[in-house]
Amino acid sequence: MFTLAHELAHIWLGQSALSNVQAMSAPDQEVERWCNRVAAEVLVPMAALRREYELRASVEETTQRLARYFKVSSLVILRRLHDAEILSHDEASQAYADEQERFQGLPKSSGGSFYLTQAARVSKRFARALIMSTLEGQTLHRDAFRLLGFSKLATFRQLGRNLGVGA
Repeated sequence: MFTLAHELAHIWLGQSALSNVQAMSAPDQEVERWCNRVAAEVLVPMAALRREYELRASVEETTQRLARYFKVSSLVILRRLHDAEILSHDEASQAYADEQERFQGLPKSSGGSFYLTQAARVSKRFARALIMSTLEGQTLHRDAFRLLGFSKLATFRQLGRNLGVGA
């Protein structure tokens, strides 16, 4: 989300982040800092952060709660707490390092099931209807594959089985 807001700030500014890209060129640091400040304010407005901050909770509890509330990473919250001068530079640096270490200790995601994700992406109802229409000969396989985002018959059949449609 932060990257998206940052790139949106570039658009608002009317400057591409990719303009004048050459191997030895350095990006305009002031523009990057401005885009970072805009992205931070869009995602975690300072007034809302101050309103939601609770002095009595630990830094870790506060960070996790605010990350859920603002729907951003805990690292963004730590940065904003530093910007708000709630955390000193040393406190923010230590909390940031602790949080990165915690991330390293989290188990890696398996990535989930392609078939469940695919059905959810296009909606199960749509995927079922499209598979049934294709099996009944009303829709070409080529068109179904394009609408579902894959190109193999085996994938089509497996998706159908996962959705309870005989394929």
